[in-house]
Order: sequence, then structure tokens, then C-alpha cells
Amino acid sequence: MRVLRRFRLVFNAVKTHFRQVEKEAGIGGAQLWALSVVRSNPGIGMNDLARAMDVHQTTASNLVKSLVEREMIVVAKNGTDRRAVTLRILPNGTKVLRKAPGPFAGVLPEALASLDARTLSRLERDLGKLIAALEVDERAAGIPLGQL
Repeated sequence: MRVLRRFRLVFNAVKTHFRQVEKEAGIGGAQLWALSVVRSNPGIGMNDLARAMDVHQTTASNLVKSLVEREMIVVAKNGTDRRAVTLRILPNGTKVLRKAPGPFAGVLPEALASLDARTLSRLERDLGKLIAALEVDERAAGIPLGQL
């Protein structure tokens, strides 16, 4: 029960952060993260955005589509390969980022980044055992927490 309570604390911290993001910024946590990556990397491509967020390219495309519809970023065709695109933030997107609470990637990635390598290794090993016991579909690992 103590371990279950600790998971509840983690889940509630993540959920509370994403609720706060939506309330203050008006967009979801995953969208905010994508927007911040585009702002930090003007001209980034779709595949690089997906890699930066550690999500599937389709997921990144869906996030971009919603941000384009809300006029927060612009997509431009890149050079001779008309399939390749570059992404740039628009003033509306910059305005949203200014009023959004950080961290833009979410509280869990920031907390994990603050842990030492030994702790992360042990946590990865132990979570691997839990994941095996849950018999989960590993593809779900590519879904941003802000979309759950």
C-alpha cells in the first residue's frame, strides 16, 4: 500500500501540473511541450520534433496540426523535397508560452533529469519488473503524459 500511495503522489503531481497548464495556457501539456521545442529550435523538422519529444512521428504531426489550426506555429515546405517541412513559432504561440507555467516538458521529465545516474538505473530496472507484471503494450511509451 505504501508503494501504491507513492505512485498516486507521482500521478497526481503530473495530473495537477497538466491541469494548471491547460487552465493558464489554454492548451494541453503535450502541445505546450511541442510549442516550446519549436520555439527553441526555429526551423525544426517534424522528425526532429518527434525525436526531441521521444514520441512517434504521427503523434508529433497531430500535435503540430492542432497548433497550426490555433495559429501558434507555421509549417513551411523545405527545399526540393516537398514532403519535408520546417516549423516556426508565431506570435500567438509565443504569447501562450509566456503565460504558461513551466516546466514545458512536464514535471516528471524535469524531476527524472534531476536524479543521479545510479538512481535512474535502479528505477529503470525496477519499473521494468513492474511493467512486465502489468503485461502492458510497450508502444504506449511513445504517448506523452499530457495526452493520457
